[in-house]
Amino acid sequence: MNFETIHSEIVYHGRAFDVRRDQVRLPDDNSARLDIVDHPPSVTLLPIDDKGFIWFVRQYRHPVQQFLLELPAGVVEAGEAPESCAHREIREEIGMAAENLEKIGEFFLAPGYSTEFMYVYKATGLHPAPLQRDADEFLTVERFHPEQVMQLVAESKIRDCKSLAALFLSPQDLSP
Repeated sequence: MNFETIHSEIVYHGRAFDVRRDQVRLPDDNSARLDIVDHPPSVTLLPIDDKGFIWFVRQYRHPVQQFLLELPAGVVEAGEAPESCAHREIREEIGMAAENLEKIGEFFLAPGYSTEFMYVYKATGLHPAPLQRDADEFLTVERFHPEQVMQLVAESKIRDCKSLAALFLSPQDLSP
């Protein structure tokens, strides 16, 4: 099956992402216009402290007009390696550095309309080492025991896709 991009143009350039419009020739020789969110790669972290608690952030997400409980995450900057981004983001979001980062998975966030690719890291050996948060981030940090986390998932109190995927990708015992 062949899909061929006939024409591509950026129709919106934003701070966090661009929107690209592609004209694509389909395998049956028809064509379709596709709008694509062009987003840089990102990371999600599963921080587990030496007592076994998993660290989350609670933050307001304006598109859904709710505060969501999420694992720390962030966008890979141009020229930055995903692992370096993970080291930076955990310090910015929960004020802790990780002695150990282990990549436990990767996935496309929403491949039907977005290019965003996420890397998931388990972070252990946590110790205080805060960095300045982004100016538009207003976060509260919360810690939960793994059993509490699974209860929150079962009760639909964790509704963020990247966090759910990271928990699914994590080792069964969620130990540090």
